[in-house]
Amino acid sequence: MARDGFIVPVDTQTALKKKAAACRSWILLDCTGEGTVLDVDKYAIMHRVQIHARDLRILDPLLSYPSTILGRERAIVLNLEHIKAIITAEEVLLRDPSEDNVIPIVEELRRRLPAANDEPQGQGDGREQNSGLNDTEMGEEDESPFEFRALEVALEAICSFLDARTTELESAAYPALDELTSKISSRNLDRVRKLKSQMTRLTARVQKVRDELEQLLDDDDDMADLYLSRKLAGASSPVSGSGVPSWYPASPTFGSKISRASRASMTTIHGNENDVEELEMLLEAYFMQIDGTLNKLTTLREYIDDTEDYINIQLDNHRNQLIQLELFLSSGTVCLSIYSLVAGVFGMNIPYTWNDDHGYMFKWVVIVTGIACAALFVLIISYARHKGLVGS
Repeated sequence: MARDGFIVPVDTQTALKKKAAACRSWILLDCTGEGTVLDVDKYAIMHRVQIHARDLRILDPLLSYPSTILGRERAIVLNLEHIKAIITAEEVLLRDPSEDNVIPIVEELRRRLPAANDEPQGQGDGREQNSGLNDTEMGEEDESPFEFRALEVALEAICSFLDARTTELESAAYPALDELTSKISSRNLDRVRKLKSQMTRLTARVQKVRDELEQLLDDDDDMADLYLSRKLAGASSPVSGSGVPSWYPASPTFGSKISRASRASMTTIHGNENDVEELEMLLEAYFMQIDGTLNKLTTLREYIDDTEDYINIQLDNHRNQLIQLELFLSSGTVCLSIYSLVAGVFGMNIPYTWNDDHGYMFKWVVIVTGIACAALFVLIISYARHKGLVGS
């Protein structure tokens, strides 16, 4: 809109709100569980976690990407249904934190991300002045690495979410199928059709998560790529000759955590870098859970198939009954047509010599014709039963 030589944009406030909503679609959770809403664009996110644009595009809610778990040099890109996150060795970036399905995940991350043996800064500094043996023992007593705790929360949330959807589908499908078997109607058929469509879509979603976990379990190299703390500790150890990467945010406890993790995992780094037993056990646990959910859907599909077979048998039985009824009606029609033929012959206005003073002939013609037609009907039905065309 032009006014006094100036161009006034239309719906500027709406555009700014949309832009702000797009910028504030990430929440950052650090190792202490503290959350911070980020007001940055995608390029800042890419620079912060050191991933490519194609990896960030997987997390775009406007694009439809299947469930994916990708291990990168500095981060884990996680796309599981509504859970779209980037996990590093010290922080978690979660997309769309205001959604109803994502809010419980944020709360769970805040509760479980801090390690069980995290202590105040003063106690931590005092302990680091002790001998290297004590530091190593304290490092060995640490829980799982930060990225595994975050990954476990995401896997637990998505497995529980899909299992809950499966339970809801089962509670609605089984009564609908039982009602359909007792009464076949258009309403019941349409209801089962919708439930079957929901089951097909849910099965595809569960199958994709299961396939992704199975693919990770089958490839040790892919699982080794998810050990971010191990790679970070190896990069910051004296052997590697490099410090903490510059792209990590400053944290008062970051140096001590990396130091403890470096010393505690020194043997693992230089002894067996391909040891993925801890992650393998974690993935196997949730693989079994998602596989159980898939088995529930498979059982439901088999129940639906059995119900369809039962309904088809019922329909075939009704069809056979209609065919039998049609056979009876056709046989009766043939016999009545013969009776009508005799009646038509005698109804003609033709003079007969025995038509005069022989009134009893009408009675005998009617009786004999009726008996003959009835005998013919019985003969036809007996022949049909002999050939198995009519049920006994």
